Amino acid sequence: MKKYLILLSACLIWLLPVFSATAMGASNLDYVYDPGQLKPVDSALKVHAGQPAPDFTLKSISGKSITMGQFKGVNNVVLSFVPAAWTPVCSDQWPGYNIARKIFEEHDAVLLGISVDNIPTLYAWTRQMGDLWFEVLSDFWPHGKLADTYGLLRTDGTAERALVFIDKKGIVRKVEVSDINVRPPLELIVSTLQKMQPRE
Repeated sequence: MKKYLILLSACLIWLLPVFSATAMGASNLDYVYDPGQLKPVDSALKVHAGQPAPDFTLKSISGKSITMGQFKGVNNVVLSFVPAAWTPVCSDQWPGYNIARKIFEEHDAVLLGISVDNIPTLYAWTRQMGDLWFEVLSDFWPHGKLADTYGLLRTDGTAERALVFIDKKGIVRKVEVSDINVRPPLELIVSTLQKMQPRE
């Protein structure tokens, strides 16, 4: 754990401030919409730790249909809900997970990025961010259905900035709703995945 925290802290200090300037490209920052300071949390959870994770089928920008059920018995799953494409915090958050890929793999975890934006919007946005190793899914239609199922749909129709941790049995282990204005710390992912590992 300590090894991971030191590694992540060092990477964050040196790499994350650069992501918006390099991954997005300095000239492309003009396309990032800044909504200003938003209400930190604007929803009420409907799904909690200990409950079965609701099944879903969502389209990925890769063209695949991804279901929750396909990971049952095989992988732990982390759902990363973000509010909207082309916004500053979201445009830093997902590229930041590229440096944590090995951590997910070591804990048999799959990361799924989810936004209420449509496929073309997500496709264009992620191309600007650079290559992401995880599937990016559209919860566009019916609009925000999965976000609403979890109680993560905000009153303006966007999703909360939230991480949902689901174990191999399909049980929700943790739902972390962050301040929408702030990127969640990678340390949270590391510590939660470690707690989800079976005891030897």
